[in-house]
Amino acid sequence: MSKKILIIDDDPDIVETMKTVLESKAYQVETASNGTEGLEKVKKFDPNLIILDVMMDSITEGFHVTYKLRSPEPSSEYAKWAKTPIVMVSAINTASHFKYSPQTDSNFLPVDEFLNKPIEPENLLAVVEKCLAKK
Repeated sequence: MSKKILIIDDDPDIVETMKTVLESKAYQVETASNGTEGLEKVKKFDPNLIILDVMMDSITEGFHVTYKLRSPEPSSEYAKWAKTPIVMVSAINTASHFKYSPQTDSNFLPVDEFLNKPIEPENLLAVVEKCLAKK
């Protein structure tokens, strides 16, 4: 059975590009255009990996989605997905010189990887494969 990947991003061109790249490698892909829709699709689609944009309806929406998914509360409605790998994507690094490292910044932002837009297809696939191999 192919691995399931949920893309949560409000840029339709980027979503379509990532979806095409991932489907070319036999991943099953579902998409959502904002955090609210994304959290609902997490429950319905049960992804093996989530690709999440930082800025959508608000400039920190991706952070809020991450915190909900990573909630340490066993009673959280998202507890089942607390360990699901999250790859955060954004152009924030280009605009603000924000640097993220999972090794040093995971307490602040508990994601597995951070990719800067624009994303090269080879980089996307390498990070997805790396994160899925860890799970």
